Amino acid sequence: MNLRGPKKRVTPEVNLTSMIDVLFLLILFFMVSTTFDRFGRVRVELPDAQAQAESRREPDRIDVVVDTEGQVFVGDRELVNTDIETVKRGLLEVAGERRDLPVVIAADARAPHGAVIKVMDAASQVGLVQIAFAVRAPAPQP
Repeated sequence: MNLRGPKKRVTPEVNLTSMIDVLFLLILFFMVSTTFDRFGRVRVELPDAQAQAESRREPDRIDVVVDTEGQVFVGDRELVNTDIETVKRGLLEVAGERRDLPVVIAADARAPHGAVIKVMDAASQVGLVQIAFAVRAPAPQP
């Protein structure tokens, strides 16, 4: 006489909970350890200046980068050409309806003078009159 009844087969199961936990920890580690650079895609060598660094940063501003070839970047986007109308459209797209936003021009030390003047002219034509230049502090002399 068999009192136990029919044998139940237990199917093997892989527990994925611990593997998912490890995956989330890896994702978190890589997100935290990654450095974010404002001008990471464009290599720009800023000119030196003796002025003190600004203590507070303006939360809303338009960043414009001019590289060594004279190519213009408004915000994070590269403009298709350097015509003044294209620069004006790029500035208007970032500014929207606001005309009180400051424009910060980060021009390479070897950038063509005309490209920087074109950006300044385009900004003033669309009503953006607060224009500043990004510079880096000189290295301390030993």
